[in-house]
Amino acid sequence: MNNFRLHLPTEVLFGRGVESQVGETAAKYGKRALLVFGKGSVVRSGLLARVRASLEASGVACEEFGGAQPNPTLAHAEEGVLRAAAFGADMIIAVGGGSSIDTAKGIAHGAANPDEKLWDIWTKRVPLKKSLPVGAVLTMPAAGSEMSDSAVLTNSAIGKKAGINTEFNRCRFAVMNPEWGATLPPYQLAAGVADIMMHTMERYFIPDIRCDLTDEIAEGLLRTVIKNGAAAVKNPSDYDAMAEVFWASSLSHNNLTECGRGKDFSVHKLGHPLSARFGVTHGASLSAVWGAWAEELYRDCLPRFAQFARRVWGVEEASDEAAAKEGIARTVAFFRSIGMPVSLSELNAGVSESDLEQLSLDATLNDTLRLTRIRPLDAEAVKKIYRRALSF
Repeated sequence: MNNFRLHLPTEVLFGRGVESQVGETAAKYGKRALLVFGKGSVVRSGLLARVRASLEASGVACEEFGGAQPNPTLAHAEEGVLRAAAFGADMIIAVGGGSSIDTAKGIAHGAANPDEKLWDIWTKRVPLKKSLPVGAVLTMPAAGSEMSDSAVLTNSAIGKKAGINTEFNRCRFAVMNPEWGATLPPYQLAAGVADIMMHTMERYFIPDIRCDLTDEIAEGLLRTVIKNGAAAVKNPSDYDAMAEVFWASSLSHNNLTECGRGKDFSVHKLGHPLSARFGVTHGASLSAVWGAWAEELYRDCLPRFAQFARRVWGVEEASDEAAAKEGIARTVAFFRSIGMPVSLSELNAGVSESDLEQLSLDATLNDTLRLTRIRPLDAEAVKKIYRRALSF
């Protein structure tokens, strides 16, 4: 087990009706909140009005800022920085899913550093030394941004999607009422399930490091998501199933499942160029390449893939090779069963052979970055995975 540092400062309010406590919680961190949300579902559902009423009852003034996109953009966050400054916001609160939360984090960083360009902060050209407090009222289990130290924005001007990890990304509080998950379209919920699984698996398939307890946590989380994710996609009104998925979303990406091992977000690095260039849903971009990624690398990480198959899927094959292959097949089949694409062609985004070289260069930062802690992959090796994923 490797050394690790775990810091989980987010205050969590979980369960039915907890959005009524947003005001008393937020008042501990500021008096003027910019409310960041998406395209209006939280308005139509009445959640935004309930959040605003709770804040105002606790003496917190509000300004609304909608329009967060499924793949949140730098330009929209920069617009939010200007709105936050004009309002004099001392706190940013996201109401929605990961896109709203990541946008809120970007606004918080930009508003606290008005003399710096947000993209310079995002790409670490300028060190981030301060930010505004961020809170989240979660409506969608997926990104885990409500408890994570990460955030992702797309710079549409240059077609690049990038993430930043910093303790300043940790939300001060996260309010999670699983009842609001019932308002999600099944495809969005399924994409969230895929993302939750991927956050866990990206920390799991790392060879030659023994972390028994961390493994047990990750494997239990995956079994829970597989069981309850399928149930929630089938019936979003199943509160108990949805509650399990909401909580798994947070635990999958708050660093708990990497203790002693760390992480390897190579599948995310394969998915990000697809979202940036083709606008595909984040979770779908991951499920579309995971099978090809796994088939390329499982022999280099055979004991981990075999353990995954046996402990998560109950595979009983005696040989590690057969078990690993069956575990990959069952994972791909699960993604397909909840309506997720498992190949680039199933994305229906027009990805073709001619796009693969540029996608590979994007994923590897023009062939300067080697992907995976399993086996270093250069741009040519990444291109091979994309090609395999075309018609997996």
